Amino acid sequence: MPGIEKLPIEETLEDSPQTRSLLGVFEEDTAAISNYCTQLYQAMQRIYDAQNELSAATHLTSRLLKEYDKQRFPLGGDDEVMSSTLQQFAKVIDELSSCHAVLSTQLADAMMFPITQFKERDLKEILTLKEVFQIASDDHDVAINRYSRLSKRRENDKLRAEVVEDVYTSRKKQHQTMMHYFCSLNTLQYKKKTALLEPLLGYMQAQISFFKLGSENLTQQWEEFLGTIGTSVQNVRREMEEEVGQMQQTIQEMERACDALYAPCDPDPAHSPVSRNLTRKQGYLYIRNKTGLVSSSWERQYFFTQGGNLMQQGRGEVAGGLVTDLDNSSVMAVDCDDRRFCFQVTSFDGKKVVTLQAESRKECEEWISTINNISRRIYLSENAEELAARVNQSALEAVTPSPSFQQRHESMRPTSKGRTGRASSISSVGSEPSPALSVLSLDALVAPETPIQFDIISPVSEENSGQSKTAPQSSRRSNPFGESGESTAEDSEDSILHQLFIVRFLGSMEVKTAESVDVISETMRQILAARAIHNIFRMTESHLLVTCDCLKLIDPQTQVTRLRFPLSTVVQCLSHQDNKRLFGFVLQSASGRSDSRAMCYIFESNNDGEKICDSIGLAKQIALHSEMDRKAVEKKKEEDKAKEKQKEELSKQRQIEKDLEEQSRLIAASSRTANPPGSDGQFLVLSNSQSEDSDAGEEGKKKGESEA
Repeated sequence: MPGIEKLPIEETLEDSPQTRSLLGVFEEDTAAISNYCTQLYQAMQRIYDAQNELSAATHLTSRLLKEYDKQRFPLGGDDEVMSSTLQQFAKVIDELSSCHAVLSTQLADAMMFPITQFKERDLKEILTLKEVFQIASDDHDVAINRYSRLSKRRENDKLRAEVVEDVYTSRKKQHQTMMHYFCSLNTLQYKKKTALLEPLLGYMQAQISFFKLGSENLTQQWEEFLGTIGTSVQNVRREMEEEVGQMQQTIQEMERACDALYAPCDPDPAHSPVSRNLTRKQGYLYIRNKTGLVSSSWERQYFFTQGGNLMQQGRGEVAGGLVTDLDNSSVMAVDCDDRRFCFQVTSFDGKKVVTLQAESRKECEEWISTINNISRRIYLSENAEELAARVNQSALEAVTPSPSFQQRHESMRPTSKGRTGRASSISSVGSEPSPALSVLSLDALVAPETPIQFDIISPVSEENSGQSKTAPQSSRRSNPFGESGESTAEDSEDSILHQLFIVRFLGSMEVKTAESVDVISETMRQILAARAIHNIFRMTESHLLVTCDCLKLIDPQTQVTRLRFPLSTVVQCLSHQDNKRLFGFVLQSASGRSDSRAMCYIFESNNDGEKICDSIGLAKQIALHSEMDRKAVEKKKEEDKAKEKQKEELSKQRQIEKDLEEQSRLIAASSRTANPPGSDGQFLVLSNSQSEDSDAGEEGKKKGESEA
């Protein structure tokens, strides 16, 4: 006999789409067997009915032949030869009738009984188990959906305990029903052989017994054949009994071993720690699907990683479909209003965002770690899990200061041939250190144990508190970078450049120097390493507005300015050499270069870090040219004012000359008409004043002409 196909009972608890697909194949086979068995049963029933009819007809023939003597024929009666002959035929036919009756009994026992038992008992039992399994599966889906919709608040512990108990009961019921259903389907593969062979064996044995008196040779031939068939049937039956025993033992072991896996969350987290070195993972997750502008729905699907892709597969589907490409993607835990244990996967170009929900916190963290490892292309290496463990260990050690930047790079350099440059992007941000940096110690760029700020804190409260103090007080705290929570719409309305980018704030920290070209790369490395070691995946998304006056971080929901950086304080801006989504800029204190305080801000964009840096550089150039133009305009205005002032002075001098000439004419005219004795003295005085005024007018005129 060829090998028997079997359903894997060990995979019933996982209930993967592959198992369901294989179950669908067995169910189709069961339906085909049931249909074929029904047709075969109808054919054998006709044989049995025909044999009964033949036996009854033979007995009737024998009885009629015996009653021939009692018949009264008008012609030809009292024929003794005919009567004796018919009596002999009646005796033979009566014996044949007895043989047919025995054959009918044998057909009923050996042919009809096995196939009837298979049809009425075995097939109906499988149909019943199928209905019970479907009900248990539906109950489990309802229970797990109810559990997934639990609130994050803890005030309703009784309801949560009831839901967890419901999930445990339904999952256990589904698992046990599924195992017994699989056992019945596996047993059916053996029974279908015996159910087809035993009726035929009984039929042939009954026919051989019927014809044994007339054909001994034929009987011997059939006996050899039927003996072989009978031996095969016994072997199949013996193998079936052994397999049933093994399946029953497996069911008992699985029930004992899987009792703790029925609960959706592990009651003892220390018993099953989170594995962060995975490069492949599969399991059921909920995916959020948008059904409208603001509405969404959650759908439970089977997800698995295949190479660098995230795949999903529904129940009944033969193969999975692509969800998103995980190479260079980003993943982080998110807070959803209606769900727990959610995380978000963003593609490398930022165009596709997938929100998923895990069954427990452990599953959520393992999925995030697996996607992070795949994003770094660790799965391409020969020893992927070993390399992932080494990368995670490097991330843990990345925040510990080392003697020099060069030595730290040498200690983090991978030894595996298949490891790529992006595999260590979380622990080493820059590619190769510059020659100037190789001789500098780590303390020359970033002070050890410098606090890192992972969230945006607007300094509005600080300035409001400072405004309440009086102006002469020297203890008022000022923001050295010019950050303000007030509205500065007038600053950007007159700006030539307006560019808006979507960014996510990773962190900021104080640096010792703002002039070094490697300070931004070192700050990126420290912030990413700190996020990895503390499992900080949440990032604040903002809109970065680049103008010719300042840089603004705007809240995308409320359009309120979170932070404002004057463009004059931006010393340098740089993007990551390998990961173009990362960029940062260094701010020098607004008091000038004499103040050594500097802050470095690190952001993540949608793959346009270089574009943002170019935009900031363009804004600084435009601001420089605008300042030069403004100074030129102010100088020209001062020159115009000086010319206007000279013109006014010249016009005043001319007016004074005209008035003096008019006065001199009036005095001369009055001196001719009257010559009193005392008038000469007065005339002399006026003449002296006139001469003085005329001299002053001539000097002012000469001075105005020389200045003009």
